[in-house]
Amino acid sequence: MSHEKCLKNVKIPCSCIAPSLVRVPVAHCFGPPGHYKKKFCTVCRKSLESPAFRCEVCELHVHTDCILFACSDCRQCHQDGHLDHDTYHHHWREGNLSSSARCEFCKKTCGSSEVLSGMRCEWCGILAHAACYVVVTPECTFGRLRNMILPPNCVQLFSRNFSKLHCFRISENLQTESDEDDDVDGSTQGSTKDIQISTDSSKQTLKIFDGNDAVKRNQFRLISIPRIAKNEEVVEAALRAYYINDDQQEYELQTFTQQVLLSDDVINRNDAAEDSNLGSVFRESVPEAWIIRAKPKDEEVIRIYPAWLKVGMAYVSLRVNKDSTVQTVIKEVLPLLGRQTECLQNFKLVEVLMGSKQVQRMVLENQELILNRLKDIRKTSIRQMNQTRFYIVENSKSVVQVNLFVGGLPPQLSPEEYTNILKEELAIKTNVVSVSHVYQAQGAVVLQISCFSEAERIYMLVKDTVVNDKPLNAVVLPAVMASKIPQNCCPLLVFVNPKSGGLKGRDLLYSFRKLLNPHQVFELTNGGPLPGFHTFSKVPSFRVLVCGGDGTVGWVLGALEEIRHKLVCSEPSVAILPLGTGNDLGRVLRWGAGYSGEDPYSILISVDEADDVLMDRWTILLDAEEPAEGAENGIAEPEPPKIVQMNNYCGLGIDAELSLDFHHAREEEPGKFNSRFHNKGVYVKVGLQKISHTRNLHKDIKLQVDQHEVELPSIEGLIFINIPSWGSGADLWGSESDNRFEKPRIDDGLLEVVGVTGVVHMGQVQGGFRSGIRIAQGSYFRVTLLKSIPVQVDGEPWIQAPGQIIISAAGPKVHMLKKSKQKQKKTGNLKEMKVDNMSVSEGGR
Repeated sequence: MSHEKCLKNVKIPCSCIAPSLVRVPVAHCFGPPGHYKKKFCTVCRKSLESPAFRCEVCELHVHTDCILFACSDCRQCHQDGHLDHDTYHHHWREGNLSSSARCEFCKKTCGSSEVLSGMRCEWCGILAHAACYVVVTPECTFGRLRNMILPPNCVQLFSRNFSKLHCFRISENLQTESDEDDDVDGSTQGSTKDIQISTDSSKQTLKIFDGNDAVKRNQFRLISIPRIAKNEEVVEAALRAYYINDDQQEYELQTFTQQVLLSDDVINRNDAAEDSNLGSVFRESVPEAWIIRAKPKDEEVIRIYPAWLKVGMAYVSLRVNKDSTVQTVIKEVLPLLGRQTECLQNFKLVEVLMGSKQVQRMVLENQELILNRLKDIRKTSIRQMNQTRFYIVENSKSVVQVNLFVGGLPPQLSPEEYTNILKEELAIKTNVVSVSHVYQAQGAVVLQISCFSEAERIYMLVKDTVVNDKPLNAVVLPAVMASKIPQNCCPLLVFVNPKSGGLKGRDLLYSFRKLLNPHQVFELTNGGPLPGFHTFSKVPSFRVLVCGGDGTVGWVLGALEEIRHKLVCSEPSVAILPLGTGNDLGRVLRWGAGYSGEDPYSILISVDEADDVLMDRWTILLDAEEPAEGAENGIAEPEPPKIVQMNNYCGLGIDAELSLDFHHAREEEPGKFNSRFHNKGVYVKVGLQKISHTRNLHKDIKLQVDQHEVELPSIEGLIFINIPSWGSGADLWGSESDNRFEKPRIDDGLLEVVGVTGVVHMGQVQGGFRSGIRIAQGSYFRVTLLKSIPVQVDGEPWIQAPGQIIISAAGPKVHMLKKSKQKQKKTGNLKEMKVDNMSVSEGGR
């Protein structure tokens, strides 16, 4: 709606012409419906009060009943063999900006929390009014984050049969539930939102179907019209309900009796309904359900889009009649495009349906009559006709290559053994499936599949396959074309643990997918870190951001160590966004004590400006000489030697015992452990239970440092520390200078050994009143356990049987990113970007 005086300023395209403005058809990626406050529907422009859908890749929000009218205008994040190009234009999305957002062009406020207002580029984040954005240079340079974004023209993914959620590796929690609701919600439930069943005696409500497809699915729109209304008025109201702005003279309404609606085979009965003539006036006796039909035409004008042009929406118009076939259309179009000298057989006509959830392509047969094809589409759905385009495409041998990561296999097997397992369990067809990469230590392979249907079959089958009592997992991987990455580009590989830190990880996943290319954001619960490192294995230079607790950071660093020799960039620097309970490594590297809802855009800027530092990592060899406690009659074999990696600290005795009790409490009631505050409360509770508990640990272990025996004082806990933060930020070593030892650093090749006398001492250290007892400093340690003792490494506890523990440096130091102390440099558009991204993080929160 608009004032008459304001009409000249209305530049917003109506939803009815949205399909005609699509440059490259790209389907959206919808998760399950949710509640989104202060957001507006892109189709009907009304606020989202009831459950609604949002795209996980772009900022599209839409009601459940409007989703059918959204077209495929999502961000193009990869090349898929259709309309690929290297020049990227701004990808504008309207509205859902914060009310303080400012226009890049006129510098005035362009956002609103009251209506859908303002435009935002979903790549670079610049903002503009609907009247101003047309004067912004069309080419997008990806803004302030350009050096961190994986450029979409460098990513290739053939994904015809896979849903968008599979392509972007997004967890399908609740997905099945939302899909089941789709057919019901699609039009029946939601359309009553617009038009309440009228209680006004002068009005009547009609069900309107737009074709056979809607009838089969029982998807209708409701319209409210006067009790006595002309044909034209009803047709106009019906077309408006379906966002069709064609001439109403070209359409008519046909009756549907209730029996026809309930029949299973509606399409075969349609002809009977088509014969019924409509009276000139609707009266009270009319049936409650009607279907819109297009009147037959002897000729019409169609648009043909040339697929090889890089300018997007360019097309030629062509008049076709009842004798026009696909072949005659191609013959008439080629001269208009300057390709008249070329052979007709080198081209094909492709029908493209630009639905919001899927882009469907169909090659038309040369002899097919064009008018018949248009008639069939309209008979199926008039709405679909509005979303359909015809492209003229050059014939080329398309190479299909789907990369599928399969994990959960038994480790340390040969490629032949892995192939045999896949043949037995998945019945893979070796003529179209080959094993391209083998990760023996992790028990994973990457399959290269040259057939879409085979790729989809294997993907679905893997989910239900168990090998050696371990379920397999499958991840669809994009191919990164490293040669096309610009020289100054250092993409950021993001790992997020959605289970860490009170489930804040889910919100961060959403925000980082929006701010970067979703193909560089990996969910660790979906195959671990290996799919991400494999995807980036050919990238010449990249950095890593790990969002999770210290355990998650250790997991990623361990995976990096194992796969380092297969990476072109073998030493990527790692930044941390702390989501866990302790976050000691995050504190040391200045990333903070824990994430508390900061703007994700600011976090990425901080990563970009962070300083590169080195950090020691340590290998711990645990060799039990006796069987673990609980073995029957002591006949059991001793545990095989175990090797674990350490980044932060390793504790023996009381420290590990508290960790173990906390671990057991969390396993019993995992649902309660969703906040740092609660987690710390449980730590205190288990600590108080041990307060009177005495263990003479110094009598149960022997310590050797750099080949020298060290006498231990009377202690209950022994802790080896690599970083100056322990137990959520406590300084266990202390800051006093000591002539016996060097000042600790995280890259000095030395570990510090500290003792604690009990729970009270640990509490005093946590409170900053005391330090631990300094025992030793060195680079090689041997601990002899005389009895079973609790041990924990970086927060992972267990009971270790009597035997030897050897701690030594683990290969090369790892490159970490330390948050820079200097103030953020405010670049030209940083303010605008921040304002905008407040809306992104609000959406995430």
